[in-house]
Amino acid sequence: MNFYRATFQEPFEDVDADGQVIQRYDARFQDRVTIRFLRGGEGVMQARLESRNPVVIGVRNSERARQVTSEWRVVIDGRAYDVKEDPRPTESRRDLEMLAEARG
Repeated sequence: MNFYRATFQEPFEDVDADGQVIQRYDARFQDRVTIRFLRGGEGVMQARLESRNPVVIGVRNSERARQVTSEWRVVIDGRAYDVKEDPRPTESRRDLEMLAEARG
């Protein structure tokens, strides 16, 4: 199993100098993660046709990891992944898993 260093980013709305509301992401924490690329299934194949790459990101169950929501993103090796669901515990409850999609 390969581990990657990931930065978990939380979205924030801000106002720029012109008074326009903009959304930015602020880094909240870093942790080691695993990535499982999804294969097969009609939904996965459709996502690939639309240039979306669904993955399951695994992270150690911790207080900070439980704060992640489906609005966050995770940056791994310079590639951003949009979290698509709140993290859920694995069977062992030692780790959390979340569905995500690679951006662009």
